[in-house]
Amino acid sequence: MTLEQKLGYATGTKLLIVNADDFGMCQAENSAIKQLLEEGAVTSATLMVPCGWAKDAALWCAQHSESPFSIGVHLTFTSEWQGYKWGPVTRTGEVGSLVTEEGYFPADCAAFERQADPEHIRREIVSQIEMARSLGVEPTHLDNHMGSLYGLAGGRHFLDIVFEVCRAYGLPFRLPRSLPGIGRVPAEAAELAEQAAAMADRMGVVILDQLIGLPFGKQPGETYETYKKSMIGALRGLRPGVSEIILHPAFANEELRAIHGEWEKRQWDFELFRDPEVKETLSQEGIGLISWRELQGLQRQIQ
Repeated sequence: MTLEQKLGYATGTKLLIVNADDFGMCQAENSAIKQLLEEGAVTSATLMVPCGWAKDAALWCAQHSESPFSIGVHLTFTSEWQGYKWGPVTRTGEVGSLVTEEGYFPADCAAFERQADPEHIRREIVSQIEMARSLGVEPTHLDNHMGSLYGLAGGRHFLDIVFEVCRAYGLPFRLPRSLPGIGRVPAEAAELAEQAAAMADRMGVVILDQLIGLPFGKQPGETYETYKKSMIGALRGLRPGVSEIILHPAFANEELRAIHGEWEKRQWDFELFRDPEVKETLSQEGIGLISWRELQGLQRQIQ
């Protein structure tokens, strides 16, 4: 039985989750994501619990707990910006292998993979989930900031730990069975995705059919119009089943520009699914928007 059938849809239905990552990273992200969730332009968001604006995001989510959108936890183990940093939320128990000498998460996934102790990872995953819950957010799903847990940088993954926690909390996880929408996929990445999907199936964790993600950084010569054209092309090529598109929407204000150099594209991500041409493409292609809440329901059926 296909994933769309398990969710109660006809075989061949195209279902799409539009997820806003990095909720709680800063005020510019929060303001944009709140508006998109209220408008229904995105259907889900994931909370970066270790970040300075996470409480603002979480309290807002708690006030909108009856809304149809879903809120997950964006499991965070890297802190990539030079002047804006964060670290673990664990306050009881050892997590020293997860941080630099300054006490922050490392800036890149390769460093994280080299130094992280699996039990420290497990402890911090649970701490991030429990902190979200303590702020009034009951997560619908888990995903991972920068892919630090997937083993993409050096081949050392921690997905077995993630899946065990997913089972314990009844949460699906962002992992695709195929990677058709992320540019040219190296053979080793495709093989890794296949192996990880098989592990998720063995451990009883609900995952996606496809993951669609255009390049996060602004490409040479790229404009909003060319970016929108690429997204429309990705939507027209969407396969039947459940897919997710990752966005990083934010308002390109002074705060965002001070944090990092990708402020312009984050503003584009705010505009993208509010754009009439993108909305028309969704309608023309018969793509139904859903949220992670539906996959969470399926996850809890198989627990």
